[in-house]
Amino acid sequence: MSNRDADIDRSTALESLRQFLGARLLTGRSVREQHCHTTTIIASQPPDAVTFPQNANEVSDIVKICAQHRMPVIGYGTGTSLEGHVNAPWGGVAVDFSEMNRVLAINQEDLDCVIEPGVTRRALNRELRDTGLFFAIDPGADASLGGMAATRASGTNAVRYGTIRENVLALKAVMADGSMISTGRRARKSAAGYDLTHLMVGSEGTLGLITELTLRLHGIPETICSARCSFVSVHDACQAVIDIIQLGVPVARIELLDELTVRAVNEYSQLSLPETPLLLLEFHGSSSGVEEQANSCGDIFNDHGGSQFQQSVNPEERNRLWRARHDTYWAQLRLREGAKAIATDACVPISCLAECVVRAQQQAQKLGILAPIVGHVGDGNFHMALLIDPDNQVEMNQATHFIEWLAELAVDLGGTCTGEHGIGQGKMSSLRKETGNAYNWMGRIKRAFDPHNIMNPGKLVDLSGLSQQVTIDPSEIASTGQCGDSEATDRYIEARREVGDAKISRDTGR
Repeated sequence: MSNRDADIDRSTALESLRQFLGARLLTGRSVREQHCHTTTIIASQPPDAVTFPQNANEVSDIVKICAQHRMPVIGYGTGTSLEGHVNAPWGGVAVDFSEMNRVLAINQEDLDCVIEPGVTRRALNRELRDTGLFFAIDPGADASLGGMAATRASGTNAVRYGTIRENVLALKAVMADGSMISTGRRARKSAAGYDLTHLMVGSEGTLGLITELTLRLHGIPETICSARCSFVSVHDACQAVIDIIQLGVPVARIELLDELTVRAVNEYSQLSLPETPLLLLEFHGSSSGVEEQANSCGDIFNDHGGSQFQQSVNPEERNRLWRARHDTYWAQLRLREGAKAIATDACVPISCLAECVVRAQQQAQKLGILAPIVGHVGDGNFHMALLIDPDNQVEMNQATHFIEWLAELAVDLGGTCTGEHGIGQGKMSSLRKETGNAYNWMGRIKRAFDPHNIMNPGKLVDLSGLSQQVTIDPSEIASTGQCGDSEATDRYIEARREVGDAKISRDTGR
């Protein structure tokens, strides 16, 4: 617990919630543990209770009771987030949105819809099937759309359709005092006031709870074609991706699987792909447009030593290939029996992608970590699953070191410590290093919206010691944001580590 525990009136809060919700307040151990699982190194931390509201007014009443008694409030969608977002480090109340799962409106002519936060991605697309429209953001898991908005999710289609940020037009939310706000309208653009919509998107439940979303939709393409191509090395595959993006080929998906992941996928999904680095692609458009896109990519692949380039418009073949891609997490676990997969991600400018991926592979090998890679490489984002023995402290320490190292490498190459997993508990120190003095302003925003720190506390920003900073000599970071100077980058990372992990400002020279 925390020294703030004495400020929380748990028994009175839970009794008030029980009188209000009845059987929709659960305190059993198993249900509490189901609402706090994490795939980080951080241990699971269960809430004191789980609530199941059925509408926005009930969410408001739950938050008002919790605010009165200083009880933490943690939003919960389907539990697929990856950085400890749903943990309850100070206990509190989990707000499970699974019963707020209605599609409220589909505006076919305007290509948008209005939904409750518990609607999942697949459920929405089933509802849209007969309209000729679809919701494009596909993070792989069948996540709730409220959770996707809260963590600023993206996924395999982001290279063509953007992240959830670009696809949320407006939202409604319950704030830390229980009041309800609406951040926008259905218009496609607005210059009216502060952009609270996109402040809430990615706030990880630390500012308020999303209770309604207005989402952008897209027309189902006339033709969808999948393709794959194998490469001698990850570097060659990444260079091919760079050329595709720089030449403006409008791919809908372009995914990288390294040789370890391909081997795992072959075994798990019973495929027979060449066990070398692989690119999976998808093209959307007219029949002639899709053919032109595929041929352009084929020519680029030839320039980078690609082989066995195959394409298909057969839905069964396409679905089988992408189902295997989405099952990579479970496939990767088979590479080391009994291991736990610690997931991490990074995102860099596309020109730095090959360098970052190759150096990440080399560092994992140096530390003796089995770390297969998959990536949404069309936007410079890739993921690594560190397969470690959770009972081996040496391996746990190595995993921690590697995650910190990768985050710092990505930032030094002009990228970010996370492209889509978010910050949660797992990357708070990395966010501080990446954003410098802006981190203090994030803390000020948090305090302004949530003065008693009840909304998902202990995530995204650490409110203690925000004014403490350490600056380092600007000469030590001369290579910051540049690719190609690996020795300078390593010197910079070591210099930052020496002056302290949690208190370094990149806002140098002031």
